[in-house]
Amino acid sequence: MQVLSTVLVAIQMLSALVMIGLILVQHGKGADMGAAFGSGGSGSLFGASGSANFMSRATAVLATVFFVATLALAYFSGVRPTGSSSVLDKAAITAPAGAASAPVSGAAPIPTGPAGAAPATIAPAQAPAPAATATSPAPAASAVTPIPSK
Repeated sequence: MQVLSTVLVAIQMLSALVMIGLILVQHGKGADMGAAFGSGGSGSLFGASGSANFMSRATAVLATVFFVATLALAYFSGVRPTGSSSVLDKAAITAPAGAASAPVSGAAPIPTGPAGAAPATIAPAQAPAPAATATSPAPAASAVTPIPSK
């Protein structure tokens, strides 16, 4: 399955690159408009509307190959193996032993009881007492010297 996917990506990339080259090389219909006004001989204002030439047919074939490769890649990307290969599926999610039993400091307990019972009134947590802050004493009046003026 991996080999087929790689081959499809290679086909898609090659068809895209060749298609870009063919589109850039093609002569557009708007380029003949200047020729209609005296700079060359043109049959009509927007070029000849005859049958498609080789480059336009090759572009259509390459566009079809590109779309088929894209649809095949989309189809094969939906096919998943039966066993899980995800790292997240294989990893066991476990919490540390002490984390579930010790509540966070300051957290209120979760009330448990019957589903229809009214919750019990829980007293609000008391705010911690403000800590005494050490402040420096204000300087004495004699220690302040006035700034001399000019």
